[in-house]
Amino acid sequence: MDRLIYTALTGMNAAMDRQRVVANNLANASTTGFRAEEFAVTPVTLRGGQIETRSMAQGAVHGANMATGTVRHTGQPLDVALVGNALLALQAADGGEVYSRRGDLRVAASGVLENGDGLPVLGEGAPITVPLGSELSIAEDGAVLARDPATPDLPPQEVARLRLVDPTGSAVLKDIDGFLRVPGGGVLPDDPTARLVSGSLEGSNVDTATTLVQMVEAQRAFEQRARILSTADELGQSGARLMSLRG
Repeated sequence: MDRLIYTALTGMNAAMDRQRVVANNLANASTTGFRAEEFAVTPVTLRGGQIETRSMAQGAVHGANMATGTVRHTGQPLDVALVGNALLALQAADGGEVYSRRGDLRVAASGVLENGDGLPVLGEGAPITVPLGSELSIAEDGAVLARDPATPDLPPQEVARLRLVDPTGSAVLKDIDGFLRVPGGGVLPDDPTARLVSGSLEGSNVDTATTLVQMVEAQRAFEQRARILSTADELGQSGARLMSLRG
C-alpha cells in the first residue's frame, strides 16, 4: 500500500510543478522575446532491497523552446529582432554573461545601453555606453550608430557593436530568472554572420491555445493522482477492518 501512496504523491508533485511552468509560460505570452519553458516527467525506480519496487515521478524544466516568435514592426530605432538562432549577450546582475532574444533596447541615464529587462547590453568585452543626446540607430549587423544632432549633415558614426552569439552546438539552459546561460559560467562564441531587423521586435513564442490545453491536462493529472491517494486510504481502512474481524 505504501508503494501506491508514494508513487501517487510524487506524481502529484510533478503535476504541480508542471502547472507552475505552464502558468509561467501563459503569463509571458505577450512578453517580448520570451522563450517557452519545456517540462518533462521522468519515472525513477528506487534501487536497493525492499524499496526497489517503489517508483516515483520526477519532473523538471529540461530546456526552452527556441522556435522563432512573430516579428512585428515598431518603427523605434532601438528595437531589434534577431534573425535565425542568434542571441543577444547581456551582463547579469552577478557580472556573468546571459543571453536573450528580447530586443527592446533603451539608453539609461548613465549612457549604458540596456534591454527591456534592465540588463546592460554587451559589446566587445564590456557593456555598451553611448554618447548622451545622440541620435542612435542599429544596423543589421549589430553596429550601434550615433549621429550628433548639431551636425545633421554628417553621416552617423559607429560607436559600438552588439555582441551577437551563436548557440548552435552548445549547452544552453534557461535559468530561474528567465535568461539563457551556459552551464558552469561559460560563454557562447561570437556569430559574425548574425543579422537583425532594426525597428522591429520579436514576440513571445508561446502558443496560447496549446498552453491552455496543457494547463487543463496538468490539472487533470493532479486530480487523478489525488483520487489514487483517496483509493489507497479506502483500501487501507478496509484492510484494517478485515484484520479486526479476524482478530
